[in-house]
Amino acid sequence: MKDYKRTKDGLYAYEYPRASVTADAVLFAEKNGQVFVLLIQRGNEPYKGCWAFPGGFLNMDETVARCAERELEEETGIVLSGMRLVGVYSDVERDPRGRVITAAYTAMTAMPEANAGDDAAAARWWPLNALPELAFDHDVILADAKKVLGIESVLSHALSEQV
Repeated sequence: MKDYKRTKDGLYAYEYPRASVTADAVLFAEKNGQVFVLLIQRGNEPYKGCWAFPGGFLNMDETVARCAERELEEETGIVLSGMRLVGVYSDVERDPRGRVITAAYTAMTAMPEANAGDDAAAARWWPLNALPELAFDHDVILADAKKVLGIESVLSHALSEQV
């Protein structure tokens, strides 16, 4: 039984609501013993002017992993493939635009130059110990990405060496 029909403009109309899918890229870099994370400043609502991970909506012809790579490149100019899946985030209230599910991907990189593009107003590397408030549920995603890459243990080790 199909629950959709094709409209005159070639789109699909579904009897039941559908969620949107996005992907986010969480990049870390280490420089002079300090860990940094890449953030973009949002150029559009919601959260216009706030800081978030590069990311955006899935195109119909791509995987979520490819979506994360594409959004990273569009919003920062950084080309990277082979990121690791952090998790899937589906809290019903995570996005004020409606029902949006995201898959977050992460990697540790050298610190490539980031240049804002597409709908990002700015792109920059932030030290983990001096982050701005993050949009959406990106604080939860950040904590999970650090666990996936073992960044907390790296930071703890570096701090113990300084004592």
